[in-house]
Amino acid sequence: MIDSKIDTQYLLHILQKLLAIPSPTGYTDQIVHAVSGELKQLGIPFELTRRGAIRATMAGKVSTPDRAIVAHLDTLGALVKWLKTNGRLDIVPIGTWSSRFAEGARVTVFSDTSMHRGTILPLKASGHTYGDEINTQPVSWKNLEIRLDETVTDVKGRIQPLSTEQDLQRLGIHIGDFIAIDPAPEIGPNGFINSRHLDDKAGVATILAAAKSILESGATLPVDCHLLFTISEEVGSGASAVLHGDVAEMITIDNGTPAPFQASSEFGATIAMADSAGPFDYHLVRRLIALCVEHDIPFQRDIFCDYRSDSASAVEAGNDIRTALLTFGVDSSHGYERTHLNGLEAIAKLLVVYMQNEPVFWRDRDTLGSDNDFPTQPIEETSFPHTLEDMVRRHGEPQDNP
Repeated sequence: MIDSKIDTQYLLHILQKLLAIPSPTGYTDQIVHAVSGELKQLGIPFELTRRGAIRATMAGKVSTPDRAIVAHLDTLGALVKWLKTNGRLDIVPIGTWSSRFAEGARVTVFSDTSMHRGTILPLKASGHTYGDEINTQPVSWKNLEIRLDETVTDVKGRIQPLSTEQDLQRLGIHIGDFIAIDPAPEIGPNGFINSRHLDDKAGVATILAAAKSILESGATLPVDCHLLFTISEEVGSGASAVLHGDVAEMITIDNGTPAPFQASSEFGATIAMADSAGPFDYHLVRRLIALCVEHDIPFQRDIFCDYRSDSASAVEAGNDIRTALLTFGVDSSHGYERTHLNGLEAIAKLLVVYMQNEPVFWRDRDTLGSDNDFPTQPIEETSFPHTLEDMVRRHGEPQDNP
């Protein structure tokens, strides 16, 4: 029996550490250094791409067919769109998320030389001033602005809040400055974890916890396993530029969405059958299901119709690989999110047993091969007609059109 014990305290420690580091897409250098430092502590060799995606390698008995596990370091965020004449900032989102969840968020604005704290507010933010209009103004990014916690001194030496575009310029604020949204994490004694940016920092934490478990057990992996940490998933490119040709199968770790008509749960691992990019690999998905059954890991299946992940970007970039998606349930995804430690632990356990199992198909070490050892999905030969003779036997001769 494979030892899949997970150090949940380590998992939570890493998660809290990652949540404390701002990393909106495009502003990820700091978190890349943090994860690189953790890989060094674990003794796992790694390389960085030009822009900072991480490819770590846990060596196996043989080097191919490689497998990979991927999560993304980047999060949602925003950019300064305009310096307003009232001394506030117009903003646009990074990634796809509703302005409804931005209202009231505390933020940090990173200029070229400094950082500034502030709050995202609707244009009509005070009921004492606008009355019921605060409830009727449209939900839109165009109806939001950032109020910075900065002051200026007027000609009489009095301290005043920012009130002009020139005040912002003197602070060094520019169009295109990055805005990081505070995560506001809270971990409850009953295992619930509430925070922004659990997507996908919780996924990163599960991968590192699984790697730690394998290293401490002294297990030998059957094949090389790459731990991939991407930096642009929230804007669609994700794993498109961090793979190499030997990788035959890849599992993405990301958030799932508990909701009506969704089977995802905050408890246990959710195995995605398909997302908006189409079905995941038949054989790899069913290997994961079999491992859950064999090792008593709670799981459920789900399909995500309005969702894409690192797996989609890897395939769309031309990589001929088998892909799958494992998710931890995140209620209110891309908002103020919630998951549970039990779900994260289940994902980490499944990764531990997956990495210690042989590849789905050894033939995948070669990019091209014959049909002699190509797999077959289980289906009875007679379950549907394969030939014209079968069609005639079942349905009669085709009729001419009148």
